[in-house]
Amino acid sequence: MLIKTIPVGQLEENCYVVTDENTLNCAVIDPGDESNTILDYLEDNRLHCQVILLTHGHFDHVGAVDAIREETGAAVYMHPADDTGGRDLRRPYRLGAEGHPYHEGDVVCVDALRFEVLETPGHTPGSVTLRCGEALFTGDTLFRGSCGRTDLEGSSTEDMLRSLKRLCALPGDYEVYPGHNEPSTLVRERNMNYYCRQAMQVK
Repeated sequence: MLIKTIPVGQLEENCYVVTDENTLNCAVIDPGDESNTILDYLEDNRLHCQVILLTHGHFDHVGAVDAIREETGAAVYMHPADDTGGRDLRRPYRLGAEGHPYHEGDVVCVDALRFEVLETPGHTPGSVTLRCGEALFTGDTLFRGSCGRTDLEGSSTEDMLRSLKRLCALPGDYEVYPGHNEPSTLVRERNMNYYCRQAMQVK
């Protein structure tokens, strides 16, 4: 599995291209902006985008979805709780009739890559974390040393704490690939992230 991070847009959202190195088929996670930058990476490396996976529907994570879908024919997946229309922070992205809703426990495969959906609401009602091998793509749920905002319409501090507790309870360690800023590990966040430590005390 090859993971490429492409920061895009004014908010420097992390778009991830996750590739099966044996077939060069890939998934694009959260293409938030700069579709040409993402498509150029795919073309330069002869990659074939099979699916677009969204951790949630906010504009900075979905701005390049339509352009990449039109260029590659990839299927788009998002949790339906975020499928309420619009493209700003208060009104998440519209998945549309051609999109595919996914839920807790669903698995989307790209050859040997297996993306399992973990529902982690809090930042938005439909926020998910995608688990693939030893990697967690956490969107705006878990950041290095922090977590996503819960002061937006549809956000919930209580749900966020429950989601963080759930992630921290996963056995072992994982590489954490957040929606913004630098990657981390789950062990580091359990030990050093104030919000995770607070969440682990929630009953």
